[in-house]
Amino acid sequence: MNFRDFTRRDFVRGLGFGAVGWALGGAWQRLTQAEGATRETRRFAAKGREQPNFLFLFTDDQTFSTIGALNNQEVRTPNMDRLVRRGTTFTHCFHQGAWHGAVCVASRAMLNTGRYIWTCGGDNCGDWPLWGQTLGLAGYDTFMTGKWHNQDPALKRSFKTIGPTGGGMYHSKDPNAEANAAKGIVNDPYDRPRPGNSWSPYDKTLEGHWRQVDGETVHSSKLWADTAIEYLNGRAGRRDNAFFMYVAFHAPHDPRQAPKEFVDMYPPEKITIPPNYLPQHPFDQGDYKLRDELLAPFPRTKEAVQVHLSEYYAIITHADHHIGRILDALEASGEADNTIIIFSADHGLAVGQHGLMGKQNQYEHSVRMPLVLCGPGIEAGRKNDAMVYLPSLFATTCEMAGIDTPETVQFPSLVPLLTGQKTRLHDSIYCAYRHFQRMVRTERYKLIRYPQVGEVQLFDLHNDPWEMNDLAEAPQHAQTVKTLDAELHRWMKITGDELDFASL
Repeated sequence: MNFRDFTRRDFVRGLGFGAVGWALGGAWQRLTQAEGATRETRRFAAKGREQPNFLFLFTDDQTFSTIGALNNQEVRTPNMDRLVRRGTTFTHCFHQGAWHGAVCVASRAMLNTGRYIWTCGGDNCGDWPLWGQTLGLAGYDTFMTGKWHNQDPALKRSFKTIGPTGGGMYHSKDPNAEANAAKGIVNDPYDRPRPGNSWSPYDKTLEGHWRQVDGETVHSSKLWADTAIEYLNGRAGRRDNAFFMYVAFHAPHDPRQAPKEFVDMYPPEKITIPPNYLPQHPFDQGDYKLRDELLAPFPRTKEAVQVHLSEYYAIITHADHHIGRILDALEASGEADNTIIIFSADHGLAVGQHGLMGKQNQYEHSVRMPLVLCGPGIEAGRKNDAMVYLPSLFATTCEMAGIDTPETVQFPSLVPLLTGQKTRLHDSIYCAYRHFQRMVRTERYKLIRYPQVGEVQLFDLHNDPWEMNDLAEAPQHAQTVKTLDAELHRWMKITGDELDFASL
């Protein structure tokens, strides 16, 4: 593998000044003092070790309800299942939305800065202190491979060792499209299934996740797993510094490709149609026909949804297989007993629910993702239903490592929930998508506003977890709508959301 290594001098030189000036001078000494770890934070390291390692396993477009042992026995995820059994699962993990259609960009910018959607610095993460950068300054060996999807300067600031990386998504295209067209053959990943379209998720000639590496065609999930395993193997016997590994899969983002044996696990006709399936969304929620939504024909048929769910489950199971390889390599390295493993995704996905295919909406299937933490000091087999945000991982790992969280970080640490010091961090959750959608959610109710088209939805999540019954116009819920509107505007002020409802 072609790793890019940076010396500490190179690393600090690349930081520049501005908002990252906190890292220089006294702050450097403060962050690198191992004695800064308290008795409480040392619970997250193995006996005799000052600080834990962190292995962050990150998927793309994986909704919360796709883990066999947790909430969907139709999906085979034996390695995600073993993480669930070994650790604590946060069942209600959210992100805060996006300022354009590539929701993953915003989610990753928030994750790596620990800052709110409108203050995280956009696609380049501003010049805020970054997650990997902060751990690196504290003496961690930091490594990244896979999908970054923010700008390259932020990547270089974040990690001392950078393996192969990839762009936001891998487009599937037929290299023989012209010749095949003459034969009446079409291989198009969009607007399918449809007659005459022969696109196959296991056809390795159609590129996408099928990458060329040293003359061999390999899936992106295998490539990122191979790189992570090579990094672990290269550290065999070393215990000088703890490590932070950021392994970001492109799976299960479309084009949802996997080897045939994985696709064959999920015959489309046997896939369960979700209860909230609709042929089309009741109204244009904004960006109704952007790229994600064009993957399946309009209106959505049940057969089309089954095909897409089949391929979605197959690529998740394939990614799970390679996650298992990484976990096995960690065990073989001798570092498993001192490693906090974090598994999550950047956001969820509709795949036929509510008549939608993408993640540019405020329904549970799109704003929630899985989050599992396991390792020393973390209770095994536990489910925590508190509402949390994905970008809280920045502050969480800092607290676990016994180092100062930068003052610029806005999302709170999850450690108080893991230790039982608190039962909740947030009374409500806020999310936004461009100027089209605003959402606020409590433990029971969710309010979604669509200011461009004047629509509003209210769901009772206790009695209607699939969000099928809109209560916004029910007279008995008028006060609930008013209360949630006030909470929404409170969050808008906190996060710097400048959308003016009154002007629309």
